[in-house]
Amino acid sequence: MYNYPHYKEPDKEKIVEFMRSHPFITLIGCDNNGRIVATQIPVLIEQTAENLFIRGHIARKSDHHSALEQNPNVLALFTGAHTYVSGTWYAGNPQQASTWNYISVHARGQIKFLDEGSLVELLKKLSLHFENNNVQSSTIYDNLPVGYKEKMIKAIVAFEIEVTELDNVHKLSQNRDEKSYDNIVKELKQQEGDAKELGDLMEKRRPKVFRS
Repeated sequence: MYNYPHYKEPDKEKIVEFMRSHPFITLIGCDNNGRIVATQIPVLIEQTAENLFIRGHIARKSDHHSALEQNPNVLALFTGAHTYVSGTWYAGNPQQASTWNYISVHARGQIKFLDEGSLVELLKKLSLHFENNNVQSSTIYDNLPVGYKEKMIKAIVAFEIEVTELDNVHKLSQNRDEKSYDNIVKELKQQEGDAKELGDLMEKRRPKVFRS
C-alpha cells in the first residue's frame, strides 16, 4: 500500500461507507505452498458496535476455497474511481512525473466458512440488497425456483471475515500546492467518468486539504 500520512482518510465511518459503496472486491489469499489466489466477488458489509464484518460466498471446492481452508488469512481489496493526472497540470514546474489518483481500502482478517443455513440467510440478504429491497423481483432468493436453489446451494459456500486490520489510501493530490491542486481539479472536471468523479470529490475535499 502507498503508505503516506497525507494520503489517509482518518474517519473510520467514511472508510466503511466507501466499502459499502464499492462492494465488488478482490479477495486475496494464499495456500500452504505460497500460491496466491484471488477472486472478484460482491460482498455485504455489516457492522456491530465493536466489530466490522465482510460476508459473501465463493465457489465450493474451487482452488480458492481449498487455499483458504488451508490458510484463513485474507486481504479484501476495495477500489473506487481512479484516473491519470498529467504532470503538465502542475503549476510552476510542469517538468515532473505524471501520476495516478485513486482511492483504495485494504481490509485484513481471517476467513471463516459458514454452514448451509448461514448461506441461505446470506443469499437472501445479498439478493435483496442488490435488488434495492424489491421483494417482487424475480431474482431475489425467495422467488427463485426450488430446484434451482438446491443446485446453487451445493455449488457455493458462504464466508465471513471479521476485519482485524483496516487501512486506506486516498491519493488525491494532497501533496501539491494550491494552484496545482486547483489546476488538477479543473482538468479532471472537464472529463467524464472516473476523472470527473475524482475532480468533484477533490473540489469537495479542498477546504480540508488547505486549511486557512
